Amino acid sequence: MAHDYLFSEKRDQIRDFDFGKDTAVVFDDMLDRSVPFYSEVQRMIGEIASDYAVDGTQLYDLGCSTCNAFVKLDPILPPNVRFVGIDFSNEMLDRAREKINQHGIKRDYQLICADLNEDIEITNASVVIINLTLQFIRPVRRHRVISNIARGMTPGSCLLVVEKVLSKDPKINRSFIKYYYDFKQRNGYSQLEIAQKREALENVLIPYRLEEDFELFLSSGFSFCDLFFKWYNFCGMIAIK
Repeated sequence: MAHDYLFSEKRDQIRDFDFGKDTAVVFDDMLDRSVPFYSEVQRMIGEIASDYAVDGTQLYDLGCSTCNAFVKLDPILPPNVRFVGIDFSNEMLDRAREKINQHGIKRDYQLICADLNEDIEITNASVVIINLTLQFIRPVRRHRVISNIARGMTPGSCLLVVEKVLSKDPKINRSFIKYYYDFKQRNGYSQLEIAQKREALENVLIPYRLEEDFELFLSSGFSFCDLFFKWYNFCGMIAIK
């Protein structure tokens, strides 16, 4: 696993964060060191998905990056659940194919390069995962995207979404962000790396409040939603079709 040094050197100009080749190479290290309880959340996603995935249906990972979810899910899901991974970065999908081959995944799967801001085809889905991806979809498009997902899901299926969220209270929001940056420093990121990445994400990562996410799901075709994980400004949400 390559170490994440993307923002370790002082930059004169900070460009918007992207998921191209440089990011793809270090992305797994970035996830482990930047996302609180990343491994545990992946385990929880697998636990929940195993209750909802139905043989003969499809499981989608939207914003699948290097397909860590498929590696975790493959041993525990019915053999005739087909995996579909969608990501906008060809470089991420190249890493995903390598990882799938390394782990000897034999089930039927498909990897698609597509922009989630546009209409994508979801069919016969019993589980859809959107892990730290919805926050990168333009807010004006999110209702259309989630509605489209809901239409392609089977009755009783589940949507699993992991997101950064905002607090209603500005003071609590600032505190939660501080605790998160403290977490990143404990994992070896410098203040310079944290500051430069924050600036790079400023225009591309747009979080909602938890209540806004729930309203989005319920207004888009889902009947119920709840939390399955929360750590300060990170949430894991489940919505039932």
